[in-house]
Amino acid sequence: MMTKEGFPKYERICKENDIALLFDKGKGVSVYPFRVVYLFRRDDSRPVTVRLLVSVSKKRFHHAFKRNRVKRLMREAWRRNKGPLYEICEKDNISVDVALVYTATVIHSYDEMLAKTKKAVQEIVKRYEKHSQTPR
Repeated sequence: MMTKEGFPKYERICKENDIALLFDKGKGVSVYPFRVVYLFRRDDSRPVTVRLLVSVSKKRFHHAFKRNRVKRLMREAWRRNKGPLYEICEKDNISVDVALVYTATVIHSYDEMLAKTKKAVQEIVKRYEKHSQTPR
């Protein structure tokens, strides 16, 4: 399988309705320094995608250049680690929306963000597998 390591526009959550749906219906988990909210969707009219929303609070980082730095690091870490989610989505023909909300008050290094993003992706995969194995 070809790895999808880009981060094109269609992998970003932009519409207010999609964001509201994600936070209303999605499940959440904390993986410091992130709050991860995810929602699995089965929509045959759309192609299988893993979409991301990145959020950094103005309350925690008053200066825009710091917020932008954190968002760049988060997007890059996500781009490198989203592979396992794509494998599950393509195997089960589903899509997933993920919101990464940065909750720390300091800017962590890229290596830390990479490790924590990997842990967050593993947690989402684990929860999906646990959920899909339960009888309905």
